[in-house]
Amino acid sequence: MFTSNPFAELAVFLPPLAMQVYIVLMIAAVAIGTLVDMLHKGSAKFFLRQGKKSRAAATRQLGVADNASLAIRTLLKEVVTSGEFCNPMRRISHLLMFYGFLTYLVTTIVMVFVYPTPATPTPAVWPLLWNIGALMVLVGGYWFFFFLRVNVAKEGHSPFSLMRADLFIVSLLASVTFALVWEIVQTTGNLRATQITFGIYIFFTTVLFVGVPWSKFAHMFYKPAAAFQKRVEEANGSSNLPPPSNARYIER
Repeated sequence: MFTSNPFAELAVFLPPLAMQVYIVLMIAAVAIGTLVDMLHKGSAKFFLRQGKKSRAAATRQLGVADNASLAIRTLLKEVVTSGEFCNPMRRISHLLMFYGFLTYLVTTIVMVFVYPTPATPTPAVWPLLWNIGALMVLVGGYWFFFFLRVNVAKEGHSPFSLMRADLFIVSLLASVTFALVWEIVQTTGNLRATQITFGIYIFFTTVLFVGVPWSKFAHMFYKPAAAFQKRVEEANGSSNLPPPSNARYIER
């Protein structure tokens, strides 16, 4: 099961082109949803306005090398290692979800576009990585959902007390969970059950990607941009924020 391409078996009831078009549409949905979110919240205007204010108040001009260095530091801390999380448990959970989802997404695209049918045998490494990525998402995601969310861990609310901010994590977990359920059911040879579980998987996946304007999906693009802007302001002397009063406390 873990070494066979589940998407290749879709050819029994779904042409490969349908799944390929679906993925393209979901990529477009994320791009459009992020743009809509930016326009609605005025994020692009905010960053442009903040950049102008920073340059006007700067006491030191930054060169190309300075900006490149700041961009690399932002990439390494806020993206690669999620260093903005002070709580180590939340950081580990986030990294599991981030790298798991990235692995799951890339391997899905490879299996759907490069090995779409049983006639194009899939190297075992791709479905294996797909399953590993999915399991990483589920471990990190369910850990966060049941134990690390602020309203659950700090305020004592039920994990099933949901709000709009939970749309991303709920749709992500539902999508990946039913991806594995569909894969397992597919091995039984029951075509009707396979079609039903695949339909549920596609439904939650569509909610995940189409729901970008109403979920926290777009935050993964904003947070690095905000962190980079903060570093630029600190480096050029335009920041009006006080330095941390207790570095040890912040790092905990």
